[in-house]
Amino acid sequence: MLKNYRKFLNDLDKKLDKYFKSQSENICCKSGCSGCCEVGDYPFTQLEMMYLMTGYKSLPVHHQAQIRNNLMQIKSNRVSTHLYYKCPFLIDNKCSVYENRGITCRTFGLAYLTKNKVVKIPECVHDGLCYSKVFKNSEITVEPIKEDLSLLEITNGKLAKKYKLDFGMSRSLIDWFP
Repeated sequence: MLKNYRKFLNDLDKKLDKYFKSQSENICCKSGCSGCCEVGDYPFTQLEMMYLMTGYKSLPVHHQAQIRNNLMQIKSNRVSTHLYYKCPFLIDNKCSVYENRGITCRTFGLAYLTKNKVVKIPECVHDGLCYSKVFKNSEITVEPIKEDLSLLEITNGKLAKKYKLDFGMSRSLIDWFP
């Protein structure tokens, strides 16, 4: 299953690269910018978690220990299942499992049109980052990508069907850990 998932990600990343290039003048993401990883809920499917954990297992032991510590701190401080948290895989403002990151992480930074005709924009627009130069009166003044890039749409889309993937259930990243 992971072999097909890697092929799927290769195709998905090619498509996303085109989207990022077409929207590049409005995207501020760069190495070291980790605002999107500082406060979130990070939905992951079961298949994404399997892939994420292969990246985790390849990390140096001290990074694995730091991630386990991060997870324990988040779990012990979390008072609600709806409480946002810092991604436990973020180390020194960088994703420690970047190559194995989830779909939501891969699509973050893009403005797109959902199937319900709602424009989804990155939250960092409010921090003066992605799309902030074209964000007026709670709307962007540029054309969003006309494809729903939400996790549910991607995991149920044509590309996922092409590779016969079963993503399994989806939950918050932190809820995959006991």
